[in-house]
Amino acid sequence: MRQPPRDADGAARKVTRRGLLLGGAQVAVMSALGLRMRYLQVEQADQFRLLADENRINIRLIPPARGLIFDRNGHPLAQNEQNYRIVVVREDAGDIDEALAGLARLVPLSGETIERARKELLRRSPFVPVTVADRLSWEEVAEVAVNAPALPGITPEVGLSRFYPLGQDFAHVVGYVGPVSDYDLERIENPDPLLQIPRFQIGKTGVEAKMEQQLRGQAGSKRIEVNAMGRVIREIDRIPGRPGANVQLTVDQGLQNFMQARLGKDSAAAVVMDLTDGDLLGIASAPSFDPNKFVRGISVADYRALTANEFRPLSNKTVQGAYPPGSTFKVVTALAALEQGLVAPEETIYCPGYTEVGGRRFHCWRRGGHGHVTLNESLEQSCDVYYYEIAQRVGIEKISEMARKLGLGTAYDVPLSAVVDGLTPTRQWKRANRGSDWMVGDTLNAAIGQGFVLASPLQMAVMTARVASGRSIMPRLIKSIDGVEQPSGAGTALDIGPTNLTFVRQGMYAVSNSRRGTAYRTRVVDDALQLAGKTGTSQVRNISAAERAAGVVDNEDLPWNRRDHALFICFAPFDAPRIAVSVVVEHGGGGSAVAAPIARDIALRALTGEVPPLRAYPENQRRAVETLFDGLQLRETAPPAPGLSRA
Repeated sequence: MRQPPRDADGAARKVTRRGLLLGGAQVAVMSALGLRMRYLQVEQADQFRLLADENRINIRLIPPARGLIFDRNGHPLAQNEQNYRIVVVREDAGDIDEALAGLARLVPLSGETIERARKELLRRSPFVPVTVADRLSWEEVAEVAVNAPALPGITPEVGLSRFYPLGQDFAHVVGYVGPVSDYDLERIENPDPLLQIPRFQIGKTGVEAKMEQQLRGQAGSKRIEVNAMGRVIREIDRIPGRPGANVQLTVDQGLQNFMQARLGKDSAAAVVMDLTDGDLLGIASAPSFDPNKFVRGISVADYRALTANEFRPLSNKTVQGAYPPGSTFKVVTALAALEQGLVAPEETIYCPGYTEVGGRRFHCWRRGGHGHVTLNESLEQSCDVYYYEIAQRVGIEKISEMARKLGLGTAYDVPLSAVVDGLTPTRQWKRANRGSDWMVGDTLNAAIGQGFVLASPLQMAVMTARVASGRSIMPRLIKSIDGVEQPSGAGTALDIGPTNLTFVRQGMYAVSNSRRGTAYRTRVVDDALQLAGKTGTSQVRNISAAERAAGVVDNEDLPWNRRDHALFICFAPFDAPRIAVSVVVEHGGGGSAVAAPIARDIALRALTGEVPPLRAYPENQRRAVETLFDGLQLRETAPPAPGLSRA
């Protein structure tokens, strides 16, 4: 049937519109393809020609700047310094031996260095740059750059290397960095590609290790053009990485330096805590070492000297050392008895010099005994028999419970290496670990901080801080990360009766300020700075009945490693406590004679912010103290940094 003329005209118009739309779409697609082809063939021609011409474009990672570490006042503790180095890319260098021999003619390379570089080059992927020499002078780098045409695959670079300006003062706290080892890579499930760069440095100990992720940052990348000989022609583009975070610690540089100097050559440790927020103002372990030697590559002789030293300079004794707390633990036993209502402060207990339990004598440190003593006098004079008696009333479970409440037996979450748990023993612990039942004698030994009880100097400082403040203070070492303040360690009120805490504090005050106190000689005469403390002496050997009958051998007559540990804990000022201090001197002898004077000096330095003023000391001691301080090698405290710059 023939369509009417009107319908035919409408169909023709529809066909024409469809044709125009399809044609327009085709033209648009062809135009886009044409523009894209022009862009690729004309504007990007050089780049793609290079990509196709013997793979002359290399992509390399750019290590980020490592985050800096500062003290609480902005003084730098870990910095980055410019480092000139030489890298070799195996696939560009050709004959490795020839390339290394050519380089050795320009810069000093030992046979050991060359062999190590050769092994590293063969072990790594052929396109990975391997650092052959670093910490070169500008003249040496310039000579390599001038001879670059004759050194295929060898490139001088400028990088950053770690530097610790305060050296030994913060070696145990900040730690140090070192090259990534195979052991490091095995421990990481999905290693950052940065770690594959030979001689890339990561934290090995201390804050550097524990905060590696924050300090490391993220890598950047660059594309470089090289010629057929492996010589870098130009850098095509660069994507910058993200530098690591800056970390501010709670420690005070001036106080830390004084603590290290005051500990001197002893094998010792000291901790200072702020009672406001738990900040660790100082945390020193002696002897120390220079962390810069590990960054630059410590010699075999230097490393052997450190590991062979019986004072263990590589160990951070503040958190790694676990010691019998000795009589400092008596504050725990006293509080446990007071809280259970099993002893009254005014009650007297007779001390004849020993207690006999099960046919065995447990001796007081004072052979003739102390006579009748109250709670206050038992702390003041450190009577062992008093604590033997009340420990039998309380039992080990309640004593250990109080110890944990005061912060012992806990591995604190501070970014330091190998933080120990310590030990607050119980009946169950002994059955599980020693395979025997708990004995009454075990309780008596634990009551005076001997036997199985172990605590680190950090834990003893926390214990002191909690007794002084009445709060569950937690130690804090990181003050801020990239300017963001970290949570406070102020804690909440302890579940301990305030009156009972007051009784123990008064006993500690008597230790340092009563004429019969075991630390009276190390008292502070300035009323505004008075200490309250507790001495401790912990045995590391058993004294036989025969030796006791003949006379106990003096510490000075024993080999160093068989002498008693000297301990002292204190808080100050007594009326309005601001700080807590703990000191342990390994095999130092008596706590009152050795540890207490150190703790007093450190406490006064922390309270005054300067070398302790002589007015704080008894008049007859001032000349000796002045001579002591004159002999300390103290750093001049620099003004605080204006800001936490990455420069």
